[in-house]
Amino acid sequence: MKDVDLIFGPRVPKDLFQRERKRFLVPTALFAAAGVLLLVSIFLPYWQLTLLAPQYPGGLKAQMYVNRLNGDVQEIDGLNHYIGMRPLGDAAKLERSLSVVMIVVLTLLTATAIFVHSPFALFLAIPAIIYPGVFLADLYFWMRSFGMNLDPKAPLSSAVKPFVPPLLGPGDVGQFKTVASWEAGLILALLASLTTIVALYFHRRAYKPLLVARLAAQKKDGSW
Repeated sequence: MKDVDLIFGPRVPKDLFQRERKRFLVPTALFAAAGVLLLVSIFLPYWQLTLLAPQYPGGLKAQMYVNRLNGDVQEIDGLNHYIGMRPLGDAAKLERSLSVVMIVVLTLLTATAIFVHSPFALFLAIPAIIYPGVFLADLYFWMRSFGMNLDPKAPLSSAVKPFVPPLLGPGDVGQFKTVASWEAGLILALLASLTTIVALYFHRRAYKPLLVARLAAQKKDGSW
C-alpha cells in the first residue's frame, strides 16, 4: 500500500455512500461544526475577571479575548500597581499576537480530517481537542507568574502576600474580592473539543470497516 493511501485511507464507493449516506455525513458535519465553533470563538471573550470593592459598586471587569483585552483594564492596572503586580497587558503578548493564526490553523486541520479516512485523522484532530486545556494552562501560568512575583518596592507590597488569581470562581486580593468566569469564546472552544471527539468516534465507525476490508484484500492478492 502506498504511503499516501495509508494517510488518506480508502475512498467510499458511490453505491455504498448512496445506501449509507448518514454514516459518512455525520463525521463530516461534526468536524465542520467543530471548525466553525473555533472560528466563531475568535470574536468572543474567553475569560473575565471582575474586581469587587466598596469604591466600585458595579465592579471592575477585564475581558480577555484570544488577541486582546477589553474593559476596565487601565483601572485594574492602576490598583494592581499599588500591590506590585505588572499590567495585565504584559501577559501573553506572544500568544495574543499568534492566536488568530493558530486558531485558523486548528480549523484547517480539523477540516482536513474530513477528507482523511484513516487513523491519521486523529493526529489532525488532536490540536483542536487539547486547545482549551492549553489556553487554560497558559492563562494559569501567567496569572501565577504575576501574582507570585509582586514588586517589593510597591507602596502596598507589604499588605498583600503573593497569590494566584483563580481561573474560575471567587478569590481574594488584599481587601478586594475577585470573580473569574469562563466566557462564551472559551465555552465554544470547549464545545469544539467535545464535538471533535464525537466526530472521531463516528469517523472510526464509518471508515474502519472499509480500511479493514481494503487491507485484507491487498494482503490476499499480495499487493501489501
